[in-house]
Amino acid sequence: MRIVGDRWDPVSFELRDALERNNVPYASYDRGSPEGAELLQQLDEVPGNPVVFLADGRVLTSYTMADIAEALGALVRPRHGSYDLVVVGAGPAGLSAAVYGASEGLSTLVLESTAMGGQAGTSSRIRNFLGFPAGISGGELAERAYQQAWMFGAEFVFINGAAGLSAGADGLVVALAEGSQVSARAVVLATGVAYRRLEAPGIAGLTGAGVFYGSALSEAPAVKDQDVFIVGAGNSAGQAAVYLARSARSVTLLVRGDDLGTSMSDYLVTEIAATPRVHVRLRTEVAAARGDHRLTELVLRDRATGRDQTVPAAALFVMIGATPHTDWLPGDVARDRHGFILTGRDLPGGGSPGDGRTLPLPLETSLPGVFAAGDVRAGSVKRVASAVGEGSVTIPQVHQHLQRQATQPAG
Repeated sequence: MRIVGDRWDPVSFELRDALERNNVPYASYDRGSPEGAELLQQLDEVPGNPVVFLADGRVLTSYTMADIAEALGALVRPRHGSYDLVVVGAGPAGLSAAVYGASEGLSTLVLESTAMGGQAGTSSRIRNFLGFPAGISGGELAERAYQQAWMFGAEFVFINGAAGLSAGADGLVVALAEGSQVSARAVVLATGVAYRRLEAPGIAGLTGAGVFYGSALSEAPAVKDQDVFIVGAGNSAGQAAVYLARSARSVTLLVRGDDLGTSMSDYLVTEIAATPRVHVRLRTEVAAARGDHRLTELVLRDRATGRDQTVPAAALFVMIGATPHTDWLPGDVARDRHGFILTGRDLPGGGSPGDGRTLPLPLETSLPGVFAAGDVRAGSVKRVASAVGEGSVTIPQVHQHLQRQATQPAG
């Protein structure tokens, strides 16, 4: 698959990022390059948007992400109308739930709106995941888990996430983004979180054109021998800094706090200190971003003195905070004040339903038969291993719920 477009066009970035995160082999050419110009000669009229050349000879000039996924052979609509289990999200928690659900005989559907692996899928190297002493990239881990779940019979639908959830007469009903719906006997919510948006002048207009949310591994070749910056102090930011230092001239971590070790694992702090091209600026924030069509410089503010400094910048990767993907859920699913899903004893009233129903299971939400796992759950540890663990633990609880349903008197 080949993409021809402007290097700093946000749509081109969206395509590259989606393909990279879904482990789809591709090549990307600027429309002014010899390779790009040669490919565009096939067209009678060249559109302003990126052009996609498929391996089978087809050329897409007008398309959606769903069109791209379908052209690559991915399912974008469910095959059936009813499933034992619907898993929303294909990050570590969702993939784990899919592996265990499908392996235990539950007809399992996984809905993913963006890409496999979630935030973890963008990690260049996870070195503290059990069983991988040399580390493993988030993308490879997600790909292996996807293959494992698929081999057990799980069905995956891409670029068509959940848009609604309700309890129907015959079970739970999940509405899909493209308008259809499926019914389920149980649902696992594993939608994860998104990085919080950076509020500074100039950032919004340069998103996808030098400003990226997440590690955006697809952009590493574009920053070769240039100066890049990362906003964040968590493990994902540390992993991205070490990875980008292989090609960038310099990588600067911008940290609002006084100590990098407060929120980052010790092994990463040590690795960053041993990487000459990585620099850490504490008590620093982005005051503004500037550039014509693409990012060219940043205004950095010292939080201690209030002084600003303008520096050249080829790219800015924003990896701060976490906003849960829960705004599509009904009010029946209780959340904390930040939007994270409450489960078990954390539910209002300590989990007591107060109406004679059975107490919610540990990972069950306030809507019976709906479970939450991974980063989207209030109180979760926000680590890949814990997300995988929670995803697997939901399945025994799903079985308990189904058994509970079978023994309840009709009516």
